[in-house]
Amino acid sequence: MVPGARILVTGCGGIGGSNFVRALRLAERMTGDKLFIVGAEFNPYYLLMPDVDVRFRTPKHSDPHFKDAVVRLIKEHSIDFLHPHPSSEAKVLAGCVDELGVKCYLPRPEDIAPDKWDTYVKLVDNGVPAPRARCMASLEDVEEAFMALGSPLWVRARAGAGGRLSLKVNTPEEARMWVKLNVVQGRAKVSDFMIQEYMPGRDLAFDSLWFRGELVTSYVRERIEYPLKHVSLTGITGTPSVARTLIHDEASCIGVRAVKALNPRPHGFYSVDLKEDAEGRPRVTEVDGKWHTTAPLWGYAVSKVLGDVSYNIAYAYLKLGLEGGLPFILPKMNLYPEGLYLIRQLDSGVLMTFKEGVVRVS
Repeated sequence: MVPGARILVTGCGGIGGSNFVRALRLAERMTGDKLFIVGAEFNPYYLLMPDVDVRFRTPKHSDPHFKDAVVRLIKEHSIDFLHPHPSSEAKVLAGCVDELGVKCYLPRPEDIAPDKWDTYVKLVDNGVPAPRARCMASLEDVEEAFMALGSPLWVRARAGAGGRLSLKVNTPEEARMWVKLNVVQGRAKVSDFMIQEYMPGRDLAFDSLWFRGELVTSYVRERIEYPLKHVSLTGITGTPSVARTLIHDEASCIGVRAVKALNPRPHGFYSVDLKEDAEGRPRVTEVDGKWHTTAPLWGYAVSKVLGDVSYNIAYAYLKLGLEGGLPFILPKMNLYPEGLYLIRQLDSGVLMTFKEGVVRVS
């Protein structure tokens, strides 16, 4: 590592950003590398949370002054490496990397938070298994979707994360009412929706790190339970409270194909969401050049429990971004052992099950 490397983490106060900073602090303790971490965050309350050396409030990503604020922090603190954690901020900054004057390790801006319908078309064109879907131009398209795809179906927004505006619908009337409600209340237009086959099987995730078109490492996990699921119509609230690692070669291979459908030469961190169909076959529902919220937390927890910094995927990402290489060898697939459970709950810390026992990791 660059001695005393100076890192700027934007969105540091969100769950994912805080997890990223936490993982780097653990890597410091395990390796002796010293980091100076500058934290930037829009939310003044969440800004207080992460273990950074200095912290600054920055404008929201949609503010025209956001980029200038980031550039100012880069210059004032002699930053060596910039990591924008939220995809909203990463997308903005990935589009002006050459103007930032600092090392970054980001996907192309078009790979970050892409339109889900456009992604679906790329998946189909590249032969990647995905639930059949229809684009919605008007409410009249709902009837045709049910005739072509059957029932039940899954209505979702083409943009956004955390299952935004999603709902399982059993009839055309339910689908139309859901879309109309969101249109009337100003959350979306009809054309902002798509409708696809409902996948009743397991909820899987494929997280992967790529460098100049080559897969560095990856892993598959199953989302088992979501926090506060009772307050959501779908039971999905964005990031899981209980998840477990899987050795699932089929899902891994499909995940690789899905990322390459989005970008034949991926560079950075990419996530893939998959659902299993009624026969247990994985189908891709989303591909994004972003970090899943718990990706750095998995690296933190597994490296802490097993005492091996090579499991710390945030640290591997930083080493690659700063130095272009790693001091250890990583498997391209199945980074983590199978059957590790990560259990988290509001105000209760983080647990990991390991060898029939339970370890508190935070």
